[in-house]
Amino acid sequence: MMTEARPPTTLLVIAKQPRPGFVKTRLTPPFTPDQAAALAEAALVDTLQAIRRCPAHRRVLVLDGKPGRWLPSGIEVIPQAAGGLDERLAEAFSAVADGPALVVGSDTPQLTPQLLAPALVSSAWHECDAWFGPATDGGFWALGLAAPDPTLLRGVPMSTPHTGAAQRRRLTTAGLHVRDLPPLRDVDTAPDAIAVAAAAPRSRFATLLENYLPATRPL
Repeated sequence: MMTEARPPTTLLVIAKQPRPGFVKTRLTPPFTPDQAAALAEAALVDTLQAIRRCPAHRRVLVLDGKPGRWLPSGIEVIPQAAGGLDERLAEAFSAVADGPALVVGSDTPQLTPQLLAPALVSSAWHECDAWFGPATDGGFWALGLAAPDPTLLRGVPMSTPHTGAAQRRRLTTAGLHVRDLPPLRDVDTAPDAIAVAAAAPRSRFATLLENYLPATRPL
């Protein structure tokens, strides 16, 4: 009797511990630091729950800080490395360099298994070296590598309007065949939060945001 092949791709979520004054500081104001942290926690939980529903070799949270009761079962936790985001991403890939890996952030609670499906099907890595998910603010929300190589990330300028273009150019300059995932909007500001909640009205994030907004203000 043949057994089903194990999914080849490791899924990574890179995130900060959701605590006041440490996460989502650009949401303050209009939200308080406690509210911003609670929104960050909701977005992280939404993301981790989506990852749990995806086929994967491993599911790993790369965390800056300590896990809490918000961490669902079935998720490994490893610490983030020191340094800038490029270094932390590079080290995250290095930690799971036993096969293809795909990393997402925790700023897109509208993430679903369907959005990631093209990069996780059995043919995802056929004549493909990398998957790239652009963010509407010029960054990126997902990056997958068939053969994780830290040099593909180190030195890429992060948190700029051109980060996504620079990262994708690094991949193609290295001769990689890149496939794209749909663009998504990150939650950085209050308008971002409202737009993302509208795109994922059944998410924990949207429910919590609705509780924080004035009753007369629609999502």
